[in-house]
Amino acid sequence: MKTTVSKRNVRREVLISATELAALQAGDTPPVVLVVWAAETDSALPRAERPRIPGAIDTDLATQFAGPGGGLRGSRPLPETGQLQRHVRSWGIDQDSTVVVYDIAGGLQAARAWWTLRWAGLQRVLLLDGGLAAWDKAGLPLSVRAAEPSRAGNAQLSHGHLPVLSADEATSLARRALLIDTRIRPNYIGGPSAPGEPRRGHIPGAVSVPAPANLRADGHFLPAAELDALYGAAGLNTHDEVGIYCGAGVSAAHAVAALATLGITAPMYVGSWSAYSADPARPAVTGELPG
Repeated sequence: MKTTVSKRNVRREVLISATELAALQAGDTPPVVLVVWAAETDSALPRAERPRIPGAIDTDLATQFAGPGGGLRGSRPLPETGQLQRHVRSWGIDQDSTVVVYDIAGGLQAARAWWTLRWAGLQRVLLLDGGLAAWDKAGLPLSVRAAEPSRAGNAQLSHGHLPVLSADEATSLARRALLIDTRIRPNYIGGPSAPGEPRRGHIPGAVSVPAPANLRADGHFLPAAELDALYGAAGLNTHDEVGIYCGAGVSAAHAVAALATLGITAPMYVGSWSAYSADPARPAVTGELPG
């Protein structure tokens, strides 16, 4: 599968700033804003009582942007399209709605929501660059009340609008082109695992580019030139084939979004390491090098 490269300035088709979002909210056709919650960002304070962008609708990563996991499906498989459509309509999203997604920690969870909605055919989905911290830093108002949509939406979803990789395709890509592993380095390097725990390591030939490297210290995505240098150092030429995977299809979506800001459409192995490592017949590499 050849990587698709756009010559348009597409960063604004992927990311939106806090001030741009505030301006849209004040306009005649405000966007639907979704805050993406996840177990890994929960705290003692209930989600419903945590600060949020006014008007933001609560969503859940595990139950709404992924299907039931386990085994060769991986931890975060694709959701069933009909079920996803029911969620999307319950959030008041129409086929032509502008949707803005954000989370409270680094954008990884929001990126999976962005990817899933784009995969399902919604065209106008944007990531809030810098997340809630950027909104707060801009001096914009916060709320502690979850929004309730005023009506149901009419979005008609279908699958396959973003490219995906199977385990076989990811394995092949790692050998003949470029497969990027976006997990943190210790997970890529791997090593012995405790009895009963999943194998550790990476797909043979995969190159490590941890997803947090896509961001500046303030949580915003790197400028285009720096992202280009980051992935160029990993061996990416914009005319090469490239695929992305991670642990369970979350941080990989963040890298897909980062590359999309450069005009590169990269396929994602949704099952990622959680699915790959569940198959004892598939080889794994440990250590610093791709192998």
